[in-house]
This record gives sequence, C-alpha cells and structure tokens, in this order.
Amino acid sequence: MSYFAGVFLFALGIAVTIALHELGHLGVARACGMRVRRYFIGFGPTVFQFTKGHTSYGLKAVPLGGFCDIAGMTAIDEVTPEEKPYAMVDKPWWARIATLLGGVAMNMLIGLVVLYAVAVGSGLPNPKADFSPVVGETTCVTPECTDAGPAAAAGIKVGDKILAVDGQSVPTFMDVRKIVMDKPGQSVAVDIERAGERQHITVVVPAVERETQDGQKITVGVMGVTAAPIKDDIKKYDPLAAVPATFAFTGELISATVHGLAAMPAQIPGVLASIFGAERADTSPMSVVGASRVGGEMAERAQWAIFLLMLASLNFFLALFNLIPLPPLDGGHIAVVLWEKLRDWVRGLRGLAPAGPADYTKLMPLTVVMTGTLLVLGVVVIVADIVNPVRLFG
Repeated sequence: MSYFAGVFLFALGIAVTIALHELGHLGVARACGMRVRRYFIGFGPTVFQFTKGHTSYGLKAVPLGGFCDIAGMTAIDEVTPEEKPYAMVDKPWWARIATLLGGVAMNMLIGLVVLYAVAVGSGLPNPKADFSPVVGETTCVTPECTDAGPAAAAGIKVGDKILAVDGQSVPTFMDVRKIVMDKPGQSVAVDIERAGERQHITVVVPAVERETQDGQKITVGVMGVTAAPIKDDIKKYDPLAAVPATFAFTGELISATVHGLAAMPAQIPGVLASIFGAERADTSPMSVVGASRVGGEMAERAQWAIFLLMLASLNFFLALFNLIPLPPLDGGHIAVVLWEKLRDWVRGLRGLAPAGPADYTKLMPLTVVMTGTLLVLGVVVIVADIVNPVRLFG
C-alpha cells in the first residue's frame, strides 16, 4: 500500500510543480500589465473549468503538462480591440522576458524550498564525507559456498581501505565493483591501506552467475567484499546554516542536471531498445510515469528525504529544460525577444527605426519539428517506463 501511496504522492507533486510553473508565468504577466486568457493544467478534454475576471481556469484529462494563454504572446496571435492594450507582444522586451522566465523562476524556488526543508528536517548529503571504499565485511560469493570468500582468502580484512584495483584509482566502492565485475576468472591486483601502510594483494576473482533486472543471466566477477557504512554522509543543519548549505547543494544538482541534459540525446536509443527487451540503464531518462514509480519505491522503504530530493531535482530539470533556446520552449521565445532587441540595436546604429515584432511564421517549421520530436520522445520514454521501468532496488 505504501508503494501506491508513494506513486500517488509523487505524481501529485509533479502536478503541483506544473501548476506552480504556469502560475509563475501568470503572476509575472499580470504584474507587467498583460491579459491572461486561460490557465489550465493538463491537455486533452476539459474535466472542469470556471471563469474569474478575464481568465478561464481549468483542469484537462491528461495531467502531463499545462499552459498559460497570454493575449498577444506573438505577432501572429490575434487579439481583440479590448485585449490590444494588454498584448504581450507590445510590452517592453524586459517585461516579456520576465514573464517567460516566471515559470523557470518558480521551479527554481520550489527546488530551493524543498532542499531547505530536507536540510533542516533530515539533512543533505555531506560534500566533505569520505566515500573511500572501506571493507565492512568479507563474504563468500555463491549461495552454496561455506568459505570466507576470495578476498578474505587473499588476505583482505575488515577495515581495509581499497586504494586501487589493477592500477586504477577507485574513489568509491562502486568503482571497485565495476572493475571486478569485468574480471570473471581472472586475478586482480588490489592496493589497500591498513594501519597507515599501503599493501599490495592479489585476489583471484571467481566467475559467478548473476541475474539482471530483466531476468537475464550473466557471468560476472565477484571479490567477496561489502562496503562499510559511510560516516557522516548526511549532515543535518540548523535553520540558519541550512541557507548556504541549500544553495551549495543546489549548485551541485544544477551542474549534474546540465550534464544530464547534455547526455540525454545519446541515451534515447538505449531507452528505445529497452522497450524491446534490452537492459534499461539506471541513469536513463524517465517520464512522469517512471519518476512516480521510483517515488513509490522510495515511499515503500520510507526514504522520504530521497523522495523529496528527487522532487527538487525534477524542478531544476524542468527549469533548465525550459531554457533550451528552441521553440516551443520558454527559452525559444526568450531567444526571439533577445534577437529582436539585438536587431533593433543594430538598426539604431544605422539610423533606422525598430522593425517591430519578429515574424513567427518563419519559425513555424522549426516549432512543428520540435513539438513533434518532444511528443515522440515523450511517448517512447513513457512506454519504456511501463514495459521496462527503472528499478533502483532490483
């Protein structure tokens, strides 16, 4: 039951995020004297709506997005004589950009608030924690074995810090695992630190059969060691100290999000292949469906801090994704406004009058291609999240 509650809560969090994103646009638009015609959450058939003032509010059947319809957003958007004084396209360039950035700013604010709550409530990952791989236990490597395991047989003991494997530096235990898994039936040279002294140990890595998430059996190398718990990996802050800690961690999340966005196009073929049975990478892009399922896994294990960190990370992703300078994203519209400003500045140097709003009809082919691409990618990721979802816990 807790799993389904988690799925529902994370999906609700996404819906609230979308609603607040569009509310950011609405609030800034009104503050800048623009007319907002419609404020809707979702797409498709309308579930319900009501009108207050000049704005219709409503909910649509497919809650995978939302929109804030501002009168005269572009020059090709027809406006009535009554709407003309409030048309977005006729407002100063800075007001138009501020309105377009309203949703991005709201996502950033949500992410900051959520991270601050986590910092005070349960703590954030400690950037100064030592994640070096330290042996917490030596074990045998197959269900039927009774010995101490290959690592223990080679002389590795609990408390040893692993410095390198086959000459490769291993900052974390995951790095140790990756190298050893690719060495079934081979010997590996392990450099350890014990009592302040560096030692060199050779471990014979047996070939062991393991089952992947999709049920396939593979042969991997296993050394027979488990990691010791990381000390002080989570740090809880008082309300004052949480402020700089929140901004520092936000910087780390934003940096990771930028790298994730840059890597996303190369990951799409893998997502598509996973629909037809290929293994799904844990780091592959997820849709609302996939993120909600992972949220359910977190709730099932009472990992509420990670649940909230995921929600904060989602908001930073939406903020940065919307800044991509291509229509129909907010960043695409911002790029047009900046182009108009630059163009008119150059015209002013030549003694010419401003040329007026950009001709959006010339951007329609690009807008249609981008919209179609986003829709196709969205469907691919959703299908993958249904038939072969990312599972963080096996």
